Amino acid sequence: MTTPPPPPAGVTGISAARARDVIDALRRGTVPQQGLGLFAVGLDRFADALEDDLTTVARGGSAFHALRGEYGSGKTFFARWLAERAKRRGLAVSEVQISETETPLHRLETVYRRLTERLATATHPPSALRAVIDSWFYALEEEVLAAGEADEDDEAALGRAVDDLLEARLAEVARTTPAFSAALRGYRAAVADGDGARAEALIAWLGGQKSVAASAKRAAGVRGDLDHFAALGFLQGLLTVLRDCGHPGLLLVLDEVETLQRVRGDVREKSLNALRQLLDEIDAGRFPGLFLVITGTPAFYDGQQGVQRLAPLAQRLATDFTTDPRFDSPRAVQLRLPGFDLASLGELGRKVRSVYEATARNPERIAGRADDAYLDELARAVTGTLGGKAGIAPRLYLRKLVADVLDRIDTFEEFDPRVHYKLTVNTAELDEVERNAAASAGDVDLELP
Repeated sequence: MTTPPPPPAGVTGISAARARDVIDALRRGTVPQQGLGLFAVGLDRFADALEDDLTTVARGGSAFHALRGEYGSGKTFFARWLAERAKRRGLAVSEVQISETETPLHRLETVYRRLTERLATATHPPSALRAVIDSWFYALEEEVLAAGEADEDDEAALGRAVDDLLEARLAEVARTTPAFSAALRGYRAAVADGDGARAEALIAWLGGQKSVAASAKRAAGVRGDLDHFAALGFLQGLLTVLRDCGHPGLLLVLDEVETLQRVRGDVREKSLNALRQLLDEIDAGRFPGLFLVITGTPAFYDGQQGVQRLAPLAQRLATDFTTDPRFDSPRAVQLRLPGFDLASLGELGRKVRSVYEATARNPERIAGRADDAYLDELARAVTGTLGGKAGIAPRLYLRKLVADVLDRIDTFEEFDPRVHYKLTVNTAELDEVERNAAASAGDVDLELP
C-alpha cells in the first residue's frame, strides 16, 4: 500500500479526507461544502467585519448582509465560506436556494421548510432538526435536575418540570404561535411512549412538512399545516431552541434571490414585500441570534424588476458603489464581490494545486508540471473560450485544472500538459451563462502554448 504523502506547504494540518472532498467537488464543477478557507481568494478584507457580526449574533443580537455580484463572482462560495466560520463559532447554518417553483420567497412557510431540511451544525449534517430538538430537551432536563426541581428517578415529576420550563422558554413564541410549543410537548410525549412513528411525524410537522398524519397532529393538539403567517413564529421558536441547546444563533443564507426578476409581477411584489417584512422583524429584535444573508446580481438590486420596485426595501438596502471598489466598506448592508480577473484566477489555481497535492500520489510531479506559469496559461486559455470574461471562468477553470490536468499528471508518469493536453470545451459541460459567453467567442477549440 502506498503511504499517503505529507501535506504540502500552505495546507499544513488538512486531512487527506477533507482535501479529497474539496477536490471531488471541484472535479464535478460544484462548490465544495467545506474546506473553502483553503482556497479563498480576495475574501480576507471581509473577515474582521464578519467576525464582529458573528460575535454580535452569538451574544443575542442579529445581523444582515446582501451579497452583490455578477455570475461567477463567488456569491455561493462566499456564503459557504461564511457558514464554515459560523459553525466554528457554534452557530447552526442553513442555505436555501430561492426558486420560482421549489422555494418561492413569497411563501415563507416553504422557505422555513427548506431551512429545516438544510439545517446543519458542526456535528450534524442536514437535516439536524431532530438532533437539535433532542439536545434541547436534554438541556432542559439537565437544568431542571441541577435546580433540584425534580428527582431523576421520578419520571412524572421530571416531565412536568420540563414542560413548565418549556412553556417559560417559549412564552414569547406562544403568544403568536402556540402550536410550536404544543408540537414540542407532543413530540416529547411520543418519545416517552416509545411511539416512533408519532415522534417522526411531529418532527416533520415542526419542520414545516406537509402531509403529516392527522392522528399525530391530533394527539399533540395541533391542526392543519404551517402557513405563511406562522412561519416567522416557527423561526422565532427554532432560534430559542438552538440557543438553549448550545447553538447561539443561526446563519440563514437565501441564495439566488435574483430569480424574483423572472416571476409574474404580482408574485414578485409579494416576494419583495416578504423580504421587507423579514428585515423589519430583524430590526425590531424579533429574531435574536439570526444572521440573514441574501445573494443577488447587481441587476436585482438596481433594476426596476428587482429591489427598486419596492421603495421601502430599496431604502433599506441602499449602498453607495460609485467609489473605487478597493474602498468598499466591509460593514455595509450590501457587500460587493468584484469577481475574478486573470491574476486572481492564477492565485486560485495555485491554492487548489496545494490542496490537490495533499491527496496526490505524486505531489512533487504535480508541482513540477503544473507550475505557476502553466496555471496562468490555463487561466488565459479558459477565459479565452468564454469571450475573455474572466469573471465567469472560475468554475470551468477549476474543473479543467483538476479533472483534465492534475488528475492526469498524478496518474501518468509521462503526461506533460504542455505537450499532451489541448484545451477543449464541449457546450454540454457549460451552464447557460458560460454557453452564451462561449458562443460569442466563436471556436472554443484552443491549444495551450
